[in-house]
Amino acid sequence: MPLPHRARAAAMTALLVAGCLAASLPADAEPDPVSAAPTCIQPGPLLRYLVVFPQATPAETANSEITEACGLTTVYYPQISVAVATSPDPGFLDRIGPQRAYSAQAEGIAKRSAKRKKDDTELFRPSGGRSAEQWDMDLINAPAAHEITTGSKSVVVGVLDSGVDARHPDLVDALAPELSAGCLTGKPDTSPSAWTPTTSPHGTHVAGTIAAADDGRGTTGVAPGVRIASVKVVDDEGFIYPEYAVCGFMWAAAQQMTITNNSYFIDPYLFTCQNEPGQRIVYEAVRRAVDYATSRNVLTVAAAGNAAADLSRPGRDSMSPTNGDARTRPVDSTCVVLPAQLKNVVGVSAVDSTKTKAGYSSYGLGAIDVTAPGGDSRTPNGCVLSTVPSGYDYSCGTSMATPHAAGVAALIASVRPETDAVSLGRMLNAQAQTLACPADYDLNGTGVQDAFCTGYSEYNSFYGHGLVDARAAVTK
Repeated sequence: MPLPHRARAAAMTALLVAGCLAASLPADAEPDPVSAAPTCIQPGPLLRYLVVFPQATPAETANSEITEACGLTTVYYPQISVAVATSPDPGFLDRIGPQRAYSAQAEGIAKRSAKRKKDDTELFRPSGGRSAEQWDMDLINAPAAHEITTGSKSVVVGVLDSGVDARHPDLVDALAPELSAGCLTGKPDTSPSAWTPTTSPHGTHVAGTIAAADDGRGTTGVAPGVRIASVKVVDDEGFIYPEYAVCGFMWAAAQQMTITNNSYFIDPYLFTCQNEPGQRIVYEAVRRAVDYATSRNVLTVAAAGNAAADLSRPGRDSMSPTNGDARTRPVDSTCVVLPAQLKNVVGVSAVDSTKTKAGYSSYGLGAIDVTAPGGDSRTPNGCVLSTVPSGYDYSCGTSMATPHAAGVAALIASVRPETDAVSLGRMLNAQAQTLACPADYDLNGTGVQDAFCTGYSEYNSFYGHGLVDARAAVTK
């Protein structure tokens, strides 16, 4: 299943969000940008910007510089010195400095339709168990793990996605509304309407794989005893813009979540290049947010993507920008998939029911830490069954593999509550079932290898350290 993508702007005065640790000035200390700077103009459109300041920049300084550049601060995260601002003035970027600000919205001149599809559709059956259809849970020994533990309520997995249906009977007991928030302005919004799904079932599907109830009805998650939080970072057009993700990571850190599941890559570039103008701003802001979350003991688990690309040697990118007319461009080792390829992030590839890398799954030595079931749409019911707002549905992709890994990490955290984020990531790697490179990777029988696996049995470009194992997670 392709990863989600798409955007809308909002101008908000920066206020202190309860529990989010975002700083701002009092409302009466914020001058109107037009009256404060007579040269400001407002022809529109109102654009949202991500602004990166030198580390330890005070909130007052950041807000003042944004105002002087004809913008308004939506939120400032002093822990990482990153702001989200809005401005209708086309000169804002030049005034604030293009070397430290970027607008993903500005890239979206010619927007394309959302690139998501369903593989099969299943009707809601509230009284019937569907666990017999969950080959993916058997593959990672989840039922055996549940005989020991289903997870602890003290463990919280933040589902950074398109929103989670709080009314689904398989999720109602797991979802923590008080820890949920929407991030579509770059600033956390705790109102239920901000974090519930609108146009996409993706987040609910991911949530079910992690924590659907083990109650004999519907499906069962990897860790049905843990809690989940809905952190909405996917807008109604399917985009995950960098300010959404930064907000999501900072919210998860502020709420002291244990793990975040990130079944996406950050728009509008499949590969974000550290040496390219604008993209280096995205890289730095997201890197700071992930590092801060790690320092607050939040483990980040992320999808490798469905481009079938070797992330260690990408070569070319023909999918970007995702919100405009894509063009083919060369990419090198400074170009990475965010957040999957950042330090301290667990990158996840996908396998089918035979424990073979799915053809769509990206891979790469050093980029993949573990693998998990993502499914194969070429076989009947070969995708992953999970919850959706309408009931249940099958979907394929690294989006589906990632919550299996996050769920196993949640089980480890449940039996090892003293474990910090970095150690939790190492334990997730250590419990994996070793998978050697396949001797023959010709998926379509043409006599040509569809991809080349490098490395050795215990660690390679297709599977990293191996297939996540729920039983091993709670017994090792």
